[in-house]
Amino acid sequence: MTTFPGTARWTVAILAVVAALIAALLIELRDASHSSDAPPNGPARERRDSDTTAALAGPRQRAALAPCPRAHGQPGPAALRGVATECAADGSVVDVGPALAGHRVVLNLWAYWCAPCATELPAMAEYQRRVGSDVIVVTVHQDENETAALLRLAELGVRLPTLQDGSRRIAAALRVPNVMPATVVLDSDGSVAQTLPRAFVTADEITAAVGAQPR
Repeated sequence: MTTFPGTARWTVAILAVVAALIAALLIELRDASHSSDAPPNGPARERRDSDTTAALAGPRQRAALAPCPRAHGQPGPAALRGVATECAADGSVVDVGPALAGHRVVLNLWAYWCAPCATELPAMAEYQRRVGSDVIVVTVHQDENETAALLRLAELGVRLPTLQDGSRRIAAALRVPNVMPATVVLDSDGSVAQTLPRAFVTADEITAAVGAQPR
């Protein structure tokens, strides 16, 4: 049998390219199958199609979140005017700008899959307990999996008012860096006092960074 070294080399090279393409396709399919456990790669949505009112009823009951702030006739932060999200506690629509008007507000941006967020959320709840009505702490869930967010909050025992913002419109409006967790402090006049793209571990750390009294 006659062999052709040049042809054999080309055959090996072609097979190697085919194998690489197959491996890349398998990796892509694997990543797609795990998309529910990671941040969404496609167009952002407010929440998943499967997170219907009926499906969320049980998780909402378990989470027992505090009601979201409501508008009191003031326009609120200019950057947030026209931004509407869902209140995770009951599914009602929140006009974010007017809802936050007239208060010093700490917005805590997080997602259910974020490990540092799970440590920070209880610290935020403790900070809110300490400062009382001087400051309103509102968490903003930035992933479309609302069920997972409610179950995470129930697991942590955190009952802070929570906005469901799977499309991350609040972060975009306030120009928050694309990191989580992140905290934005709004003064009562609606201006952004601080943007803190970092994780907090204790309420003491939050108090030191944010302060306990209105400025």
